[in-house]
Amino acid sequence: MSVVTSRQHPMVKQCRAILRGDDARLLLDGWHLLGDALAAGLPIGWVAVARKDTATERAVLDRAAAAGARILEVTGEVLDAMSPVRSASGVVAVSDRPSVDPRALLAPAPALVLAALGVQDPGNVGALVRSADAAGATGVLLDEQAADPWSWKALRASMGSTFRLPVLREASAIDRLRAWQHDGIRVIATDPHDGVAMYALGLTGPLVLVLGGEGAGLPASVLTLSDARVRVPMRPRVESLNVAVAAALLVYEAARQRA
Repeated sequence: MSVVTSRQHPMVKQCRAILRGDDARLLLDGWHLLGDALAAGLPIGWVAVARKDTATERAVLDRAAAAGARILEVTGEVLDAMSPVRSASGVVAVSDRPSVDPRALLAPAPALVLAALGVQDPGNVGALVRSADAAGATGVLLDEQAADPWSWKALRASMGSTFRLPVLREASAIDRLRAWQHDGIRVIATDPHDGVAMYALGLTGPLVLVLGGEGAGLPASVLTLSDARVRVPMRPRVESLNVAVAAALLVYEAARQRA
């Protein structure tokens, strides 16, 4: 296998286009993320590798090749140009985005969906998806104002959970909430001021927990349509929690009640 030494290689340019948002494909940085993507059955187009030091790394590379990915050996300098992180992990890959059926977010019953509207920090989006996966939620719904859950920052923060859990980002997220509500799924909106303490509100049965973005919170339209409002109890001098932390506490309380 020849080694790519030029930082002007077309695949380097493709990585930069993905980071700019000019290419809709996914940039996977790191052996762990690549392994999770392969386990989820994502179609890997190509893999650029500068080193494969361990048996685990070599096994991941073999799986990628067996799945039809093109394997490209590159120098460390070329990988640095491909990778968005300061210290490249030794491997970068590109994959197509998966398509998500909205019905997948509701299974298995009873649905427990975490919805985030206007959460703009990709790290928060990734952490929110990771918490939803860990607590046993059935899916995550995001609106178009939220950060892209498939961006490299969000993917790294999710630690592979985005590949294991149905995650849907759509412009009509509020319409989706209304449709689910019409089908008997409760919409529970977070409200730090007028919400019921999460320990006192029943969170069993099919429901969607809806959180707002950093600072702004949820719009009045969502608070109005909600079936109930919930809050995370806090000491008086604490104004708010990070949205990803609040999401984790709420989804775990829902899981506790269901158990």
